[in-house]
Amino acid sequence: MSTAALPPLADVLATARVVALPLATRFRGVRTREAVVFEGPEGWTEFSPFVEYDDAEAASWLAAALDFGWHPSPLPVRTSVPVNATVPAVAASDVDAVLSRFDGCRTAKVKVAEAGQVLADDVARVRAVRAAMGPEGRIRIDANGGWNLDEAERAVHALAEFDLEYVEQPCTDVDELARLRERIGYLDIPIAADESVRKAADPLRVARAGAADLLVVKAQPLGGVRAALAIVAEAGLPAVVSSALDTSVGLSMGLALAAALPELEYDCGLGTASLFTADVVAEPLRPRGGSLELSRPFPTTAELDRVAAPLDRRDWWLQRLTRCYRLREASVTPG
Repeated sequence: MSTAALPPLADVLATARVVALPLATRFRGVRTREAVVFEGPEGWTEFSPFVEYDDAEAASWLAAALDFGWHPSPLPVRTSVPVNATVPAVAASDVDAVLSRFDGCRTAKVKVAEAGQVLADDVARVRAVRAAMGPEGRIRIDANGGWNLDEAERAVHALAEFDLEYVEQPCTDVDELARLRERIGYLDIPIAADESVRKAADPLRVARAGAADLLVVKAQPLGGVRAALAIVAEAGLPAVVSSALDTSVGLSMGLALAAALPELEYDCGLGTASLFTADVVAEPLRPRGGSLELSRPFPTTAELDRVAAPLDRRDWWLQRLTRCYRLREASVTPG
C-alpha cells in the first residue's frame, strides 16, 4: 500500500466506534469480543486483532480494515456462501444448545485441545455433535495447535470413529504437521493449517512443506481480501474462509473473500455471529438454511450505542489503532 493509498488517520478516527459484543458461551477464554468499526468510502470495516497480539501482528489487521473500507472488493463469483456451525469447548450436554443457534448448518467445527480439559472431554463433545447432526453431518475439529505430535496422533485415532472431515491445526510446528500427516495418512483424514498460515512470517511454508491438505484463511490477519486471495492462489491448495470471531461488519470482509475465491470446496467458518447475543447491526450475518448471502451491513448510531465499549476500553483500542497506523505508515513506500 503506497502512502497515497493510506487514508489520513483523522479520517479513520472520525467514525471509529469501539464495541463490546457479549457471547452466548465462553470462546477463546472470553465472554465479550471487542472490536473497532469505522466507515470508509466503500462502506463499514473492522479492526479487531485479539487483545494479546502485539502491534506488529495487529498492524496486518489494520491493513485489511483500511483496504476493505477504502478500496472496492474483488468481483464475486458467487452470491451465497455455505457455512459451518462452530462449537466452542463446551460440555457435551451443552452441544445441542450451541448447534441450535446455527440455522440449517450441516457442517460443524468443534473446538478441542482446550487448556484445562482432557481428551475424554473432546471425545464426549464430538460424540454429542455426531449424535445431534446424524450420520450425514460433517464434523471438523480445531485444536488451535494445542497438541504436540504424539498427543495429536493419539487424539486423531480417538476421534476418527466420528468420521472427521478434517483436523485443523493439530500442532503448532509445521514440521510436526508434516510428520503427523505421514503418520495418519492411512486414516484418510486431511490436515488443515490455520495458525501456520495467518501467524507465520511465511504463510506459504506450510504448503511447500507438504504439511497440510488445505488452508484456513482469514481476511483480517492476512492483510485483507486481496492478500488472502494471493496466498491461496500461490499455495495451490483448497481453502476454507473463516472468521476471527468478527462482528457482522468483519464477517462481511470474510464473505467478500469467500465470494471471490475461484473454487470453494468446503463450508466456511463465517457463521460465528450466531455465537453473539448482540451485534453492531439490527440483522446480524447469521446463517439461514446453512448459508450466508453476500452483503455489507451498515450499522446505525443506535445499534453502535447499544454495544459501545466502556470508555477505558475505547481509549485503549483507539490508542492501539493509532500505533498500528503509524507502523503501517512507516512501512509503506512513498508513491
